[in-house]
Amino acid sequence: MIIIGIAGGTGSGKTTVVRKIVEQLPAGHVSVIPQDSYYKRAPQGVPLEELRKMNYDHPDAFDWPLLEEHVRDLREGRAIEQPVYSVLTCDRAEETVRVEPADVIIIEGIMALYRPELRELMDLRIYVDADPDERLIRVIERDVIERGRTARIVMNRYLRVLKPMHNEFIEPTKRYADIIIPQGGDNVRAINIMRIYIDRILRGGSPQLPPGPISL
Repeated sequence: MIIIGIAGGTGSGKTTVVRKIVEQLPAGHVSVIPQDSYYKRAPQGVPLEELRKMNYDHPDAFDWPLLEEHVRDLREGRAIEQPVYSVLTCDRAEETVRVEPADVIIIEGIMALYRPELRELMDLRIYVDADPDERLIRVIERDVIERGRTARIVMNRYLRVLKPMHNEFIEPTKRYADIIIPQGGDNVRAINIMRIYIDRILRGGSPQLPPGPISL
């Protein structure tokens, strides 16, 4: 088993990188753990409008002990019940998703490389890098289409929350990465190299990389 952490700012292309890596690996050999599933439960009695104003780009927003427990369980061959989080209700749903152990476990999220305890569980750490303007454009497109927000609301939130949180908590985790992938999912060369590397590990090769970080 190989455990891979993939981090990067909001709108950097992490999800696309994960999807393209998964598409190039044998079916059923990969389990993906989105960090977004591990937001904490909403405080009781707080109105939805107030919940939407909370800072979800701060480390305190995540249930780290549960995420780390689930990664350890998978590494030891035990299935987990992954939480389901709704951005519409700002809370966890009652149902869960059963995730089985697999040859490749990918942990994907803005702060996947933030906690030392989580990093220590990883065999490979990746940071997906992107120009801030590109990230802002992707965030606007996503939030307008998927979450019904106006461009002005998204830009205000970006300046007030996303940008300062990125600079304080996310960008610094780049130094923990073994590999840095610029241009996100558009970096075909980097994704192909990752596929070859992971395939080699699955075939029993060495997981060792030269001292990094390596920028692809």
